[in-house]
Amino acid sequence: MSDAAWVATSDAAVPARTVPSRHSALVRVTHWIATLSFLALLVTGVEILISHPRFYWGEAGNINTPALFKIPIPASRSSVPTGYGYVLPDQNGWSRYLHFQSAWVVVLTGLLYIISSFFSGHLRKNLLPDRADLSWRTFSTTIANHLRFKPPGDEEAWSYNLLQRLTYLLVIFVLFPLVIWTGLAMSPAIASVFPTAVSALGGQQSARTIHFFVSVALVLFLLVHIMMICLAGLRNRMRAMITGRYSTDKERA
Repeated sequence: MSDAAWVATSDAAVPARTVPSRHSALVRVTHWIATLSFLALLVTGVEILISHPRFYWGEAGNINTPALFKIPIPASRSSVPTGYGYVLPDQNGWSRYLHFQSAWVVVLTGLLYIISSFFSGHLRKNLLPDRADLSWRTFSTTIANHLRFKPPGDEEAWSYNLLQRLTYLLVIFVLFPLVIWTGLAMSPAIASVFPTAVSALGGQQSARTIHFFVSVALVLFLLVHIMMICLAGLRNRMRAMITGRYSTDKERA
């Protein structure tokens, strides 16, 4: 066998180098628990919305009150005027129970993630932007790469870019707390014990409306997140989030 043939055979026999621990076990576990819980919240939230697809602002709102806006879908209750000549099956009972249970799972999982991130250094190392990256040039370059759907390099598999860090911080410390706050504010028990938490949002119906828009923002984040994972290499990124291992060589179709 010639030297060239031996080198070619040796290179082909060497598997893609895999480096362990892209994500810690805690990050992976909390990620998938939060993912499943969020999907349950999404499905049950849609069922709850169908029961009354009208939104109001202030403390009170009902079918006799002018709506701030309406979702143009049929309702699951015949008493709600929608303009459709039929109603959908009413799934409001089980969906509310599962919605609340899934919400508490997300809250507890999120608290565990945040507390562990502080003590493990994950927040400082992987989420907080570096001072050198907080420039318009870095931010604009990152935005341009995303708009051009430019696949990230292997180096970005080990460190989030500026846009990712800012987005994750927004989701973790703004959107999730806000969706939890507005969700609790719709509860009569919370309203009676902590009325200020409800009045600060403008009332229970205002909390429901804000809850809806924040939920839409979280769904948009999820869709963009999935799209970027597919662009960066679905198999590799999924393996990293399941096993913690990430291949340093680019995947081949």
